[in-house]
Amino acid sequence: MKHGFKTYCIAICSAILLLTSCSSSKELRQSDRKITGKWVLQTIVTDGTAGKPKDKIFNEADFSCFIGSEWKFDRDNKGSYAIFDKQKDCPQITRTISWSITETPNSPQTITVKRFDNNNNVMGDGPGFILVVNQLDNTTMKLKSDVMIDGHTAGIIYNFVKK
Repeated sequence: MKHGFKTYCIAICSAILLLTSCSSSKELRQSDRKITGKWVLQTIVTDGTAGKPKDKIFNEADFSCFIGSEWKFDRDNKGSYAIFDKQKDCPQITRTISWSITETPNSPQTITVKRFDNNNNVMGDGPGFILVVNQLDNTTMKLKSDVMIDGHTAGIIYNFVKK
């Protein structure tokens, strides 16, 4: 009797584990489908401070240069972003990226973005830029990263709209 009960418990636990892992995979696939496409970075706001970051966003350009930038997220987890605002003193850049969505139990979903140089080599950004997904649906995406501003941690919130 004990052997049968033990086998039954193992089978139930395995089934629950399988269903839970399939559910997470399904949510990630849905997130991948939602992010795929072309987006415009409509606004960038700070959370937790009135200041603005002094460092370049994504080690690339000033905070304001990214407003209006166009982002492309392809199905193969590749993509790009382009900065082209000639009204500001901004660099004209089209940068190839790779991206991935990660979901960890008891933590918010994150998107990791890695940049590539013109020779298709990963740029020296360590593990990449990790952004917390605050919202992601078919038309809106809000991502957040933490930065140091005036000696304390603040958030930068990137508000995207789908093209």
